[in-house]
Amino acid sequence: MSGFGFDHVEPLFLAPLALLPLLRTVLRGATISSLLAAPADTGSAFVSGVLTIGGVVAIAASLVGAAGPYAAGAAVERFAEGAQIVMLIDRSGSMNETFAGRTPSGDEESKAAAAKRILKRFVEARRHDLVGVAAFSTAPMLVTPISAHIGATEAAIDAIDRPGLDYTNIARGLAMALSMFKTSEADLSRAILLISDGAGVIDPKLRDDLRAEFRKTNVGLYWLFLRTEGSRGIADQSSGEDESPQAAPERHLDLFFKSLGVAYRAFEAESPEATAQALKQIDRLERHPVRYVETLPRTDLSAWAFALALAATALLLAAKLAEVRLGVGGRAR
Repeated sequence: MSGFGFDHVEPLFLAPLALLPLLRTVLRGATISSLLAAPADTGSAFVSGVLTIGGVVAIAASLVGAAGPYAAGAAVERFAEGAQIVMLIDRSGSMNETFAGRTPSGDEESKAAAAKRILKRFVEARRHDLVGVAAFSTAPMLVTPISAHIGATEAAIDAIDRPGLDYTNIARGLAMALSMFKTSEADLSRAILLISDGAGVIDPKLRDDLRAEFRKTNVGLYWLFLRTEGSRGIADQSSGEDESPQAAPERHLDLFFKSLGVAYRAFEAESPEATAQALKQIDRLERHPVRYVETLPRTDLSAWAFALALAATALLLAAKLAEVRLGVGGRAR
């Protein structure tokens, strides 16, 4: 709700001082034998009134400026084309390797560095999205909540190429990403963009909890799988008889995602170029009307008050410097 207020009310207690110019002028007085000797001068009376008001304004505006006036922020409803997106980014140690599965050297880029560069380009092209960022390895971490502030989102993405840990706890990461959405906004287009170069085994109980939460929040899911060269793909089956989640975690994670009952698509990328192409497809898929409320920051009005006080003081100073002193016989000197 918009409004007006002060940071410090103490200076306002001195407001009666603003009446002093009404009681005494700052200009030099002149002694004359009789008021009848001074002819009526409408112009002088007008100037005197302006200077008196200027004195009142100079004192009052200075006190108001010292009190720290501000206009409170307001909640503004906006409409745009985009979606609510939570970027859930894998920060396990393998993300610090290249797509070839080795430590970067020379001009080589790690998967995390490539994802950082391409995701920032993705965000810059979708300036009306509401984006949140979360990361996970051994434990999940909320980086930035869902908001329309692109600068905060880009700063969060800048941090994803920092050294990570070895373990991938994807279940806890998904739980945190889901918790970032408000159930009251279920009518909006919402999606989780999971960026990971591997998969983890999800406990059967956690699977049921995640499945129920996905259906409750009605959040779509995109899995951008940054596949290391020579590693098993999402659809690849184990070469042996062991088809357990431990033997083929990527395939079983994909099957679990397909069972969620929400919109889901998986993309495999084996290079930075393929990653960029996958995000272009996601960009085309996630363009829907979005209604959101933005809270505008409050506006500091102190500068305006001090500027008004300065202008009034400058007027009084100019009048004082232009003042002439009348000597005996009415001659100016």
